[in-house]
Amino acid sequence: MVRFDAHTITPAGRAGLAALRAEPGRSVVALDFDGTLAPIVPDPEDARPHPDVLPALARLGPRLAGVAVVTGRPAEVAVRYGGFAEVPGLEGLTVLGAYGAERWDAATGTFSAPPPEPGVAAVRAELPGLLAGLGAPEGVRTEDKGLAVAVHTRQSADPAGAFAALRAPLAELAARHGLHLEPGRFVLELRPPGMDKGVALTAYLAERDAGPVLYAGDDLGDLAAFAALERRRADGWPTLLVAAAPEVPALAERADVVVPGPAGVAALLTALARPEG
Repeated sequence: MVRFDAHTITPAGRAGLAALRAEPGRSVVALDFDGTLAPIVPDPEDARPHPDVLPALARLGPRLAGVAVVTGRPAEVAVRYGGFAEVPGLEGLTVLGAYGAERWDAATGTFSAPPPEPGVAAVRAELPGLLAGLGAPEGVRTEDKGLAVAVHTRQSADPAGAFAALRAPLAELAARHGLHLEPGRFVLELRPPGMDKGVALTAYLAERDAGPVLYAGDDLGDLAAFAALERRRADGWPTLLVAAAPEVPALAERADVVVPGPAGVAALLTALARPEG
């Protein structure tokens, strides 16, 4: 069993954790999905939350100003894979999918999403021919996210090599159609610009009139959320930045605490949900 060790937090993070415990009614807990709540798996369709996540969030939810899952997944997929619908205690949960372009609210059970960008449809059509022309190795697979398209290299014989070989051509493809290339852990996502986890999280916090905030993520796409909360911290708001991936230095170096993947995040949420704090 993974236990959360509060002694490894930075001083600023320790102040953020203390504020979360002291003012739960003004606090928000926001979390990435893949790699943070759910382990990274070879097939993204198999991703499911760590078994301790939902019980901890269900205990926390009624005490907080808000709980949000901020993910690159389509909101509907994250809700389905996460098992978030109709969970007692999570009536106030919001899922901000597609980096915040999509939304699902547990209180109403409704989804909202903008119309797809034409560039995404163009990329979707061109991508198979491009990958074939590049000689993409066996195991490279695409994922249609509706508002984005992702190319995964994790299942290839050389995930890092395939990732490196495909990054520049996919960046060119994205630029040609007015899209942004988002690199991640053996995944390259082509999506519309202008929306990221920092923008989405900032809007959500304003909507909730939030005070203290905890954010946990595991990948490069979470850096925008970290940056938004660093700006918030500079304005005097308590925050706790959690990296769920020690193997992603760009994120871990900016975190207040680094935990061992979803098991570590679950342990942190469980500790926070205890009546004594």
